[in-house]
Amino acid sequence: MASYIIKGGNRLEGSINISGSKNASLPIIAASILNGGVSKLYNVPNIHDTEITLKILKILGCKVTKKNGKIVIDSSRMISHEIPEDLMRQMRSSVVLAGAILARFKNAIFTYPRWMRYWFKTDRFTFKSIKKVRNKYR
Repeated sequence: MASYIIKGGNRLEGSINISGSKNASLPIIAASILNGGVSKLYNVPNIHDTEITLKILKILGCKVTKKNGKIVIDSSRMISHEIPEDLMRQMRSSVVLAGAILARFKNAIFTYPRWMRYWFKTDRFTFKSIKKVRNKYR
């Protein structure tokens, strides 16, 4: 990790831009599926997980545009409810999209990432919730 060494006697001045939080951005991106229209997001970090999430949305039929630090997601023409396996396996948080898809379409198809079998052992609430929803809409 990079570090800065500051020796006393000189005043430190300046400004930096801090991007938004990944842990906040991914659920907000997933929530854009629910409104069935246009969502505008600002200050979303430009990292691998957000790029994969936006790629999944495009595959599902959403129109995604990025310009000047703003992401516009139009989910009005979203037609698919199946998250591709290769993209699902690239990030743990992709399961967040499954909940939004399920809420909107009453059907979602996704692959369980390998880590999920261990996660379900520790997060019983989420596992029971997914099971209940799955059984309800079967």
